[in-house]
Amino acid sequence: MNIEGKVALVTGGSRGIGAAVAVRLAGNGADVALTYRNNADDVVERIKALGRRVVAIRAESEDPAAVAAAVDEAVGTLGRLDVLVNNAAAFITGPVEELGVEEFDRTFAVNVRAPFVAVKAALPHLGDGGRIINVGSNVADRAVFPGLSLYSASKAALVGLTKALARELGPRGITVNLVVPGPTNTDLAPEEGPYAEVIRGFTALGRFAEADEVAAAVAYLASDEARYSTGAQLHVDGGFTS
Repeated sequence: MNIEGKVALVTGGSRGIGAAVAVRLAGNGADVALTYRNNADDVVERIKALGRRVVAIRAESEDPAAVAAAVDEAVGTLGRLDVLVNNAAAFITGPVEELGVEEFDRTFAVNVRAPFVAVKAALPHLGDGGRIINVGSNVADRAVFPGLSLYSASKAALVGLTKALARELGPRGITVNLVVPGPTNTDLAPEEGPYAEVIRGFTALGRFAEADEVAAAVAYLASDEARYSTGAQLHVDGGFTS
């Protein structure tokens, strides 16, 4: 899955799955730009240690102008763009009676509008062989707990966006795919958290994924080996949706 000499932009690349993706792409030969909200020093140092160029861009995914500017800064600093990974997400949960328009707007702004804006900004720079990889969620297919209405709906919308973009951009040689993580051991969803045992019970493999396992799927879709895959959903969910 060599992507030597390519340039990738990973949104929300400072922690969890996003950080694992950024480091994995760098390990496979790419220079990497990543967006973050708070601090990205650890990921930046890990990528530098791999001998790759890296730029960290502070950007709020809720702000469309910031998303577009991040794409422009990535291209301006690293010289090109070959791979866009839309990973940043807002995880807002709660009973539907307690969720308002503000929570709805923020969820869809980050989880759906931001990928749309990033794609629009990236398209002038993506040529034949360009890759767009969206990071979805298993709860778009199977919402096993209450309180997931906004998050599940937004991730389901991302499925539709991925498929429609794949059809539209295929003639330009650009693939668009969706990686669908299941329960993943991160600081936001630790494998020893309060509901972890119940969540493990929903998977066929009986465990959480490690972020590196999700990153491996992204790396595959970013590589030339996946050149005939587009509009696809690649589940890395341990059989959660089986």
